[in-house]
Amino acid sequence: MSDMTYDERELPPALGVVLDEDRGALPYALIHGEALVACAAWALGGAGVTPVDVGVPWSSVQTAEEAVVLHDALCPMTPAAFIARCVEQALEHDAVVVAVRPVTDTVKHVDAGVVGETVDREGLLAPSSPVVLPPSVVGALDDFPGQDLTAVVAGLRGRHAIETVLAPPEARRVTSAEEIVLLEALTGEAPTPF
Repeated sequence: MSDMTYDERELPPALGVVLDEDRGALPYALIHGEALVACAAWALGGAGVTPVDVGVPWSSVQTAEEAVVLHDALCPMTPAAFIARCVEQALEHDAVVVAVRPVTDTVKHVDAGVVGETVDREGLLAPSSPVVLPPSVVGALDDFPGQDLTAVVAGLRGRHAIETVLAPPEARRVTSAEEIVLLEALTGEAPTPF
C-alpha cells in the first residue's frame, strides 16, 4: 500500500480520538520539534479520520454510525497508511482491530513473591495503537470505552470479534524521554536547532 492518504483512496469515513489522559506530561513532550499529541492527531488526519474530542457525548459519536479509532498519543509516529489499513480491516471484518507489537522485554513468572522461570516471548504481544472499533461495536457500547487501550481490549474480549495486526516499528509506544529519542532516531533526523 502506498502512503496515499485515506481521502485519496475514497475509503469510508471514521471518527478518531487521540488518547492523552492519565499519561502525565509525556504526550506534550517533543519529537521532531512537535508535541507527541499533535503528531498523533496529524496521523489520524492523514488517514482521513475525523478527530473528535473525548468530551463529545458518546451518544453523538454513535449517531454517526462510523468506525471509531482510539489512537494513543504515546504512539505518535504511527503511519497514517497503517491507521487507514486498520480502519479498512475493522469495517471489512466487522471486528475490533488491535495494533500490536512483539514483546521484547524479559518476562518472568512470579509465585508468592518469588521470581521464577522466564516466559517464552514467542507468543506474547503488547497492544500498540490504534484500536479501531467498527460501527457495530460503537453502537453496542454504553459509553466511551476509556483511555487505557489494554483495558479497552480486555473489556471487549469475549463480547466482540477481535483481530490483531502487527504494527510497524514506528508505531511503538514511548514511556520515557529516552524512548522518545530512540523513536525520533528511528523515524528520521531530528530537526536542526534554531
